[in-house]
Amino acid sequence: MPKTIYLDHSATTKVHPTVLEAMTPYFQEEYGNPSSLHHKGRVIRQALETARGQIAKYLHCDDKEIIFTSGGTEADNLALFGVAQALKSKGNHIITSAVEHHAILNTCSQLKKNGVDVTILPVDKYGLISPAELKKAIRPETILISIMYANNEIGTIEPIAEIGQIARQSKITFQTDAVQAIGKTRIDLSKLPVDLLTMSAHKIYGPKGIGALYIRKGTRLAAQQFGGHHEFRKRAGTENVAFIIGFAKAIELVHQNLESDNKKIAELRDRLQNGITKNIPEVLVNGHPTERIPNLLNVSFKYVEGEGIILNLDSSGICVSSGSACTSESLEASHVLSAMGVPTETAHGSIRFSLGIENTAAEIDFTVDCLVKVIDKLRQMSPLYKKK
Repeated sequence: MPKTIYLDHSATTKVHPTVLEAMTPYFQEEYGNPSSLHHKGRVIRQALETARGQIAKYLHCDDKEIIFTSGGTEADNLALFGVAQALKSKGNHIITSAVEHHAILNTCSQLKKNGVDVTILPVDKYGLISPAELKKAIRPETILISIMYANNEIGTIEPIAEIGQIARQSKITFQTDAVQAIGKTRIDLSKLPVDLLTMSAHKIYGPKGIGALYIRKGTRLAAQQFGGHHEFRKRAGTENVAFIIGFAKAIELVHQNLESDNKKIAELRDRLQNGITKNIPEVLVNGHPTERIPNLLNVSFKYVEGEGIILNLDSSGICVSSGSACTSESLEASHVLSAMGVPTETAHGSIRFSLGIENTAAEIDFTVDCLVKVIDKLRQMSPLYKKK
């Protein structure tokens, strides 16, 4: 076995060698400012716009509908704050879900302090919202619906097309956080009824610190960062060209073999799931059984703490997480699992396994073998297990 088995690709991925190669010239050789008029600036501007076009190509949208940000969190913030400010004369009501990433939920909490009313939709046992409940929540003053594309903890894919149609019929702006969906599914924005879509490079073998917000032409959005005229006056600040180049190359690479890679990764995920459920009693697989991204598996191991599982697996060189990397240091139960009705004591024993293109069947089998030993060891020390 290799020294490290990395099963935390939903937290981040390592930069693909081809991506790094594409980025390298833009740190030293081509270092101009894309806003400069001289030839150094023009070269960089051309590279920047080519990269923008490459990303737009794979999303089937216009180049000018892609705005670069520092990552998914900034893109989410720009979307929510931008719409709330641009449409405040129309209304002050936003609808989201209980299983959103904290980049959405915490932004909504801040908006509430600013006088915006927020409705948080419940989810079913699979983490899905109800389109019928969404319709009921819409008011005359509703200006935005924000529902994530694929959940970062359980992998469940929400009914985005149906949600978009509801929003469009009600003439409400619809935003989706697609950070976990990009690179796992083909997204056609020429057909999908989405007005704003968030993405990030470091989930698809690109660099950290670069993301983007798709803004459909005609969508009203107020800038939240001020300075120069950059990014069509939607996001001031000199563009991070090297990282943008890397983002474009990463999205190109993941789309080249998307179906075959997804098939391989889904088979490994199923191998892991089957190995766990057949060899370890009293586990709960969280999320939708079929409507999910191919690389993610969330399992609750009853009577043990997730932190203990993580540390014990780490000692064997296996990297996993207890949920979102942004909250992995928190001792609170996952808000996603709690919203799905998973009991708190069970949710505390949950582990997120997220696979990537380099994982192998041998790694999966080794992980299952280690898990069997780790769970047995932790349960023998658990007073909850002894009392059952």
